[in-house]
Amino acid sequence: MSNENRLPRAAALHDLSCVGRCALTVILPTLAAMGIQPIPLPTALLSTHTGGFTDLFFADLTEEMEKIAAHWKTLGMDFDAIYTGFLGSAPQIDTVSRFIAEFGEGALILVDPVMGDDGLLYSTYTTEMVDRVRELCAHADLITPNLTEACFLCGVPYRDTTAMNEAEVNAFAHELLDRLAQRGAPAVLLTGLPHGDVITVAGAVEGERFIFSHERISAGYPGTGDLFASVLLGRLMGQNGPLTAPGLQAAAESAAHFTGRAIARTLEDGNPVRDGVLLEALLGELI
Repeated sequence: MSNENRLPRAAALHDLSCVGRCALTVILPTLAAMGIQPIPLPTALLSTHTGGFTDLFFADLTEEMEKIAAHWKTLGMDFDAIYTGFLGSAPQIDTVSRFIAEFGEGALILVDPVMGDDGLLYSTYTTEMVDRVRELCAHADLITPNLTEACFLCGVPYRDTTAMNEAEVNAFAHELLDRLAQRGAPAVLLTGLPHGDVITVAGAVEGERFIFSHERISAGYPGTGDLFASVLLGRLMGQNGPLTAPGLQAAAESAAHFTGRAIARTLEDGNPVRDGVLLEALLGELI
């Protein structure tokens, strides 16, 4: 189905949480607004996301993913990017790895190792899944762990950075970048180390590093990591040439700015935290 005139196309391997803005309900409109055709391959179906709701419905869609991918293979589907996030089970990681092997030629492979936050794994994740996500990272061009996920990937104790000074945070960020680089991905973006009134972001591409900070807003909403990574991917897909440290930094700064705008707008409007950020009000800024 290759067509030189088509829009750039990204396969999004994420969960579909029906209530609460996160994962595919954030990714699909964000990428579409940025001129990218998102092709969803749901990893799991949930009645709500896992934060702030109880007694939720959860279904692992591994078997369905296999059937969908097999059909796409007969259609000759190709992608400019493959973007993975929340995964439903340890065996599903084999399915995702095969998908990357079959459809990833010439595509930008972004693995967002969505596993936890605030030092804890999400309720559906196990230590076996952490081990398998480490393996998946080796298939990526770029990985985007948050602080919690970076610590789990590296096998180091979680450290709360909020009381650290800038020098301590930067040193910890560089330590994690060193360890993450050993996971095999040529590019790494450590997406958030909060301290004081800022959040530090650190990245590296083939050993060339950068670090910057942006305003920290005292509010936490589900789905902001998905929003950040989606804008990041959209910006990277809009760049020409190979992935570079300056290009990754520019895309990350743009993603951080937009995500901060969405958080501030949602906080101002007083929407319930578990509903996620008011993405709809700001999508026009991405067009």
